[in-house]
Amino acid sequence: MLRKYSVQLILIALGGIITYIAYQELVSLYILTVLMFMGVNIILSSSLNLVNGYMGEFSCGHAGFMCVGAYVSSVLGVLLFTKDKIFGAPLLNPDLAVYLFPVIIIIGGIAAALFGLLVALPSYKTRGDYLAIITLAANYIIISLIQNMDIIGGSRGFMGMKKVISNMEDVVYLPWMVIWVFVFTVGSIWILRRYVSSVFGKGVSAICQDEVAAEIMSVNTNKIKTITFMLSSGLAGIAGGLFAYIVGYVNPGSFNILKSTEALVMVYLGGMASLSGSVLSAILFTILLELLRPLQIIKWVVIPLILIVLMQFRPEGIMGNRELSDIFPKLKRFYRFK
Repeated sequence: MLRKYSVQLILIALGGIITYIAYQELVSLYILTVLMFMGVNIILSSSLNLVNGYMGEFSCGHAGFMCVGAYVSSVLGVLLFTKDKIFGAPLLNPDLAVYLFPVIIIIGGIAAALFGLLVALPSYKTRGDYLAIITLAANYIIISLIQNMDIIGGSRGFMGMKKVISNMEDVVYLPWMVIWVFVFTVGSIWILRRYVSSVFGKGVSAICQDEVAAEIMSVNTNKIKTITFMLSSGLAGIAGGLFAYIVGYVNPGSFNILKSTEALVMVYLGGMASLSGSVLSAILFTILLELLRPLQIIKWVVIPLILIVLMQFRPEGIMGNRELSDIFPKLKRFYRFK
């Protein structure tokens, strides 16, 4: 019985330990922030790996969907639970923020998924470099739209999310952002793992191998592409919503091509079609960014250089297309998917 639920018990214990450490302030706010950014990057890299790794497409505008989720979740939270100069009095009791916070994050993910649908439609007839251009254009379109919407700050950005967090802490004093980042990170990995192990996941792999052959074998490639793109974009939107509430401020410039490049680096660093690789690379990449922070803009010379070296000496990434259970077979005893 314990072995059957070992993963769940380990995750509950890990979440409890992290929450206790944050609640007792045993580590600095800086370290907690880095840990939360790790969770956001895990969601971002894993969701992009679903399209670029498992489905074999080439999307390079993932930050655009993250931007949609960030702004929708931020504006919705401020509109519903805080008193703002633009929106006026809150529409709901601020105390309800503690209960409805995950709902507004999920709504941000749904909005991003709908934008992902707009990218999925052209993907029916385009692949490779052509799809990369489409996703890159979508990234710029989203940023340009937000920059010209003065009601949400335009190019100046949008803030007020910290008030929502304060309202949550006024009801029950807990490190809510640490808790929700952990919950959504674990939930996203669980969803992706279930998806790639499902019948749809087999269809995704078939498209990656040979889309024409998959169609001949009666695989509904358009339907699978649509669902996959929407799931990937929706999870990126959730990552964006969490990012916005961690920082307390969002700006369209935070989701430009450099942010999409970060996601690409994490995917190729960890390994295509490997969730374990995405998790590992997100952790390593977040730490690397913090170590290179003193270099300021020079870090964007070092990071692409690392990617070039990686492509030269280990193009398959750290994990390749393997999972941890492939390297350590005994891990398969502790979890299974029916």
